[in-house]
Amino acid sequence: MRSGRLNRVLLALAGLILLALGGSVLAVGLGVRPPSWWIHGGPHDVLLSHAERTHYRAADWWWPALIAALALLVLGALWWLTALLRRHRLAEIRVDTGDGAAVLRARALESALAEEAAMGSGVAHAQVRLRGRRKKPRARALLRLAPEVDPSTALAEFTTGPLAHARESAGLPSLPAEVRLGAVKHRPERVT
Repeated sequence: MRSGRLNRVLLALAGLILLALGGSVLAVGLGVRPPSWWIHGGPHDVLLSHAERTHYRAADWWWPALIAALALLVLGALWWLTALLRRHRLAEIRVDTGDGAAVLRARALESALAEEAAMGSGVAHAQVRLRGRRKKPRARALLRLAPEVDPSTALAEFTTGPLAHARESAGLPSLPAEVRLGAVKHRPERVT
């Protein structure tokens, strides 16, 4: 969830910067007088003159600094791309059967966990996602509770019920879980 927000913020920021720069260059090209401090002075002006482009070329630090900055830019872009392409949801779980290993679809375990959790007392809606690795999955659950339910009771029922059953049925030594509790929106009661 947080990475999605971060991606949207970074893309929006990059888009706004590019839009502002492109719009200002277009406005100056169409004849709008720029402020005196602006880098682009007129419709026939270049952004970087020959003197500005070659000013630091003879300095010893210029080429290593330029290569390092470009390398950091490329590594950052590659890191961002792999973070976007990485699968955040577990596809399957390896189950030890004693005489070998079987593969359990993670969505099947997610739906079983969610259905059993939704049958709990006071749970109006349950959603479960599995993350992590095939041999060490982690559960992330969202339970929407009715207004009269005690959250600690609902959490205890979830951990001793559906979560324990899922761990035992998949033959996992542990199944850590992050459980988020929320209340179902309801209409206010009238008091007369």
